[in-house]
Amino acid sequence: MSSSRIDSEIARELAGLAELDLDALRRRWRRLTGRPAPDHITKQLLIRMIAYRIQADAFGDLDGQSIKLLRRIAKQQTKGKAGSGVPTLQSLNVSSRGAKSLAPGTVIGREHGDTMHHVMVLADGFAWNGATYRSLSEVAFAITGTRWNGPRFFGLRTSGKASAADTTDGSR
Repeated sequence: MSSSRIDSEIARELAGLAELDLDALRRRWRRLTGRPAPDHITKQLLIRMIAYRIQADAFGDLDGQSIKLLRRIAKQQTKGKAGSGVPTLQSLNVSSRGAKSLAPGTVIGREHGDTMHHVMVLADGFAWNGATYRSLSEVAFAITGTRWNGPRFFGLRTSGKASAADTTDGSR
């Protein structure tokens, strides 16, 4: 089966979730996971959980390293250690050195101009707003109209001076 056919089948399945009532969603969850859906989950959250599971089953789930990082974020949030905002690489004691090797499928985000911008890492570049770019710096320029170091713009690099390795993607 071709990947575009699989993509369109998954898209139809995901679109159909909104048409289901809560009981039907709970049955769908049980078929997917083998467990009953949590009673306190709202219809909208259950739709999102089912959609994630469908996509993870079709295209692959998170790798072990990402799961560990998300668990650390959740643990810090429950302990109130992550500060008042979103956890940072520094607050999680995570190095940004691996930013050059972001796995395809990773989604990074940045709020700019009162809009949240999400960029997906592809095997051969970055996807944003329906277009593909060769580097994060190109994406940052498309968003802002100003030349930026892409990894710095997206919070993947925190030091003040750019190293030679950080500027290989043509940014300042």
